[in-house]
Amino acid sequence: MQIKKAVIPVAGWGTRSLPATKNVPKEMLPIFRKPIVQYIVEEGIGAGLTDVVFVTNQNKTIIEDHFDRNFLLEQLLERAGKNEMLEEVRRVAGLVNVIGVRQKEQLGLGHAVLTAREICKNEPFAVMLGDDLLFGINTGIGELLDVAHATGKAVVGVIEVPDDKVSKYGVIQGDDLGDGTYRVTSLVEKPSPEEAPSNLAIIGRYVLLPEIFDILEGQQAGVGGEIQLTDALQGLADRDKLLAVKLGGQRFDAGDWVEYLTANIYFALQDEELRDDLVKRLQELLSCSS
Repeated sequence: MQIKKAVIPVAGWGTRSLPATKNVPKEMLPIFRKPIVQYIVEEGIGAGLTDVVFVTNQNKTIIEDHFDRNFLLEQLLERAGKNEMLEEVRRVAGLVNVIGVRQKEQLGLGHAVLTAREICKNEPFAVMLGDDLLFGINTGIGELLDVAHATGKAVVGVIEVPDDKVSKYGVIQGDDLGDGTYRVTSLVEKPSPEEAPSNLAIIGRYVLLPEIFDILEGQQAGVGGEIQLTDALQGLADRDKLLAVKLGGQRFDAGDWVEYLTANIYFALQDEELRDDLVKRLQELLSCSS
C-alpha cells in the first residue's frame, strides 16, 4: 500500500474563532512563527506524504498561495540582505505539491472528503484536519500510515477524553489489540455521555481506503444535517477494514482559544532567545492577576 496524498479540508468558515477569522482563514492564523496549516503540511511531509489536496472555497485561495512562490517578496528580501528570511520563504514554497479542489457547499466533513474523489481516484489517502495540532516523536499521521502499510486497512487516530467531552467528538467502540491499537466495530458521532460506547474520541487524523468514496456517495445526512465522515467509517468497520490507534504527544485544538493560546506559549518556550523573557512576563502577569 503506497500512500502519497493528504486531503486537508479548509473550506469551513472557522466560526469558533470569530471575529479573528472574519477575513482571515482560520488555517492561516499564526501559532508562533507559522500559520496553523503549515504545521499540518509539515507533519505530512515528515511522514513521507508528497501531495496535498486542499478542499477549499473561493475565499481561501490565500492558503494555496502560502505554498507558492512570491517573487516580489523574495526580491525585497534579497535587496535588503535578509538571506535567512529569503531562504525560509523559498523553503515553504517548495515544501509540497499542492492541488486545490472546490467544495462549493459546506455539507460536512464527509462531503469535503468526497469532493477529493477525482484527485485521489483508486488510491488510499490520508486526511488531516487543521483544528488538531499534534507534536512529539513518532506521533500524528505517521503512526497511522505505519499501521495502514502493515495491515492494508483504514486507520483513525483516537485519544482518551473525559466523559463530559465525548459529545464533541466521534467515538469508537472496538476490540483492544494491544499497543494502543483497536479493531473498530462501531462509531457514534457526538454521543451524549450516557450513549458513548467508550471515551476514545476520533481526532483529525485518518488514513482511508478509496472505497470510502462509494460509501459517502450514498451517505445520508447525519448529526447537524451534515454528511458525517464518522457515519461513513461505519461501512469500513462493518467490513473489518477499520483500525484505531491511540495517539500520543502534545495535542492542541486550534479552534479553542485556550488551546490556541497555549500552543503559542508552548512553541515560544522552545525558543532559547524568547524563553526567559516570556517566562518573566508570564510570571508578572500572573502576579498582577492574583
